[in-house]
Amino acid sequence: MTAISPKASSALPGFSEGIQYFGEALPDFETYGATPAIESGKIAIADPTDKAAVYQTLLAADALRYLILQVTASKASGHPGGFASQAEAYASLVMLGYKNIITEVGHHAPGFYCAMFLDRSLEDMGIFTVQQLRDRFREKHGLLGHLSGFIPGILAPAGPLGQGQHFAMAAALLHKDKLFPFTVGDGGLGEPYIVSAIAHFHTAYPDVTNFLPVLVWNGYSQEHHSMVSLKTNPEMQAYWQGNGFDEVVLVDAKDFDDQDQPGDYVDSTAFSFEKRLEFTQAVLSGVDKAARSALGGKLTVFIIKQLKGAGVHARGAKSHNLYPKDTLNAPHIISALQTRALSAQAWQLVRTNAERAGGGPAAKTVVTEFEFPLPELGELPLEEYAVGGEPKVSTTAMGRLVGIVGNKDENFLVTNADGNEASGIANINQALKIIHPTTDDLYYQAPNGQVYEPLSEDACAGLAAGLALMGARTLWCSYESFAINGVPIWQTVTQAMAELRRPTPSTITLFTAGALEQGRNGWTHQRPEIEAYFASLMRNGNVFPLFPPDANSIQVCYDWALKSKNKGIVITASKSPLQIRTTLEQTRQGLRDGAVLLHEVAGDKQVVFAVIGDMTLMPVFEAAAFLETEGIGAKIVSVINPRQLYRSHDTAWDICSQPEGGFLDDAKFAELFDGDALIAVTGGAAAVLEPILLRSTVKRDTFAWKRGETTASAGELMAFNGLTAEALTKRAIALVH
Repeated sequence: MTAISPKASSALPGFSEGIQYFGEALPDFETYGATPAIESGKIAIADPTDKAAVYQTLLAADALRYLILQVTASKASGHPGGFASQAEAYASLVMLGYKNIITEVGHHAPGFYCAMFLDRSLEDMGIFTVQQLRDRFREKHGLLGHLSGFIPGILAPAGPLGQGQHFAMAAALLHKDKLFPFTVGDGGLGEPYIVSAIAHFHTAYPDVTNFLPVLVWNGYSQEHHSMVSLKTNPEMQAYWQGNGFDEVVLVDAKDFDDQDQPGDYVDSTAFSFEKRLEFTQAVLSGVDKAARSALGGKLTVFIIKQLKGAGVHARGAKSHNLYPKDTLNAPHIISALQTRALSAQAWQLVRTNAERAGGGPAAKTVVTEFEFPLPELGELPLEEYAVGGEPKVSTTAMGRLVGIVGNKDENFLVTNADGNEASGIANINQALKIIHPTTDDLYYQAPNGQVYEPLSEDACAGLAAGLALMGARTLWCSYESFAINGVPIWQTVTQAMAELRRPTPSTITLFTAGALEQGRNGWTHQRPEIEAYFASLMRNGNVFPLFPPDANSIQVCYDWALKSKNKGIVITASKSPLQIRTTLEQTRQGLRDGAVLLHEVAGDKQVVFAVIGDMTLMPVFEAAAFLETEGIGAKIVSVINPRQLYRSHDTAWDICSQPEGGFLDDAKFAELFDGDALIAVTGGAAAVLEPILLRSTVKRDTFAWKRGETTASAGELMAFNGLTAEALTKRAIALVH
């Protein structure tokens, strides 16, 4: 192989600046590389058995391998090995015209970036040459270490394992005429929820099969052998068939090995060129068969079995990650790059095919580059209950609106693992029906329903958040105690939304059955600590935990959330009938200002109660009444939207793609919270009170959740946690004297 400076030859394509090594033409290039296999005006190769198409698919795979290693080694950082072991599969998908490709593996990011570079998608972020690709890899405002919503042409973020299938299924549900392949690592296959999530989805939507898992079976995970590395080919096929897959297409590089490589996993780049072409032919034909099967109504998986690190600097788990020693000057990196080097003509051929595939760059063609069309909802008919009137169940009031939304928007989906009826929102099931193959009017079940009820919170959060990211309206409902199991993917999506280059509906949740309602169930159902998680996320800039105090307030909160874009909105409310304390307009003000004044009585001294939650207001009103008999004034402020109580510089709001500012100014903050003493109260984690405690300068204290216990009532559980009128009164008096 020869090293050529791009400045030394005008024959080199402009985009190749930064490629350090160019090779001689591969055998038969003049025959099979003379013209692009994807003809001008076409979006895919005409025939997967055509020798030129196979030849050029191999070139594309090698181009990806070269770029991945060149880019990662330029920073001695990143993950080349996993993607390299399936480069033929990715190249085949592109050559067949499929570009709506997702991954479950965040470590495949360098490969996806290189693919986006080859088809010119990255030009939208100012990356025109390989040198610029190298410069901006793993740098701020560049190509971050794992996939995100910021990168042109990338459909979905990827970080934690076990998430990509949700994005693929969500996209497939919204775009039934397109294929959504997603790569799955055999290391990640050990995460049980990947296949279980697919199984529930397939039962709910048996006709939606246009998503295609591409299992990268390379024998290794991040730092050791994968847990499925000892499975035989028949065992792996049986695994997928046993989980409901109708078609399992497996291509094993070992079947083409003519170099006597040891072990079950081999590197196809070590084969003779003839055998490399045979292997590529098998992959290309296999991917074509799998894609047609998935689009044709069969649940299908494509499996490529090839040694991890095939064609890069190392093999096995050692190829997974680059370290400081793995620089472009290191002999083993130089050797690997020179071995994979392509001729200038081959680079141009690969670029032309990549550009034409799928009808143009992914940044101009994939579904996430466009806003998903949504039906108009009009003004929701909010029902205003009389303040001080008959107690109402907040969740039920919101459930009525949810049913109206679903009837107006056929793509709207509600997800719940623990059952809507248990959360006071049976009216959602009645209006929209639980998706189930068994029709049963007693349980409001029907195959064409809009309520998705797997038992996994991950599957609930995953599909709801995934659909929101893809552009649809959704609602994830959960018991507050159990929602933590679904939060990781919800957080992934909210972070992606913060940097997404298009508006999309916010991902909205309703968390019910708070700890204070769960006395008889004991501590297993009393886990409001999740609120501390959302308290931290408020600083992200686009996350809004909302705490409506009653059935009027929750309607306004949901109406506001529905109209918002690119946010993560968490509505937490009780399922018990509670007193109506606010008007609709008061909550509108509370959403803008963060909080609203509910009660004020003057006195010689004044204690301000800043209260988060609904049930927690009960002991606070009792305490205020007692203080008034002692001549001590009291203000009760309901904190509905604590994020607005931060100072502007406390959150990253201004760098969000759909920024929301409007933080409460100092004068209004003082108007609400100034007094002789402040007591901040919540039935959950004290962390949500931080915005108030940061800004208040008066004597202050907090009352918050400590831990769970089995009790007969909410009052007894509050007492166990020190949330009583007596305790509040005692502390208030101590603070003002």
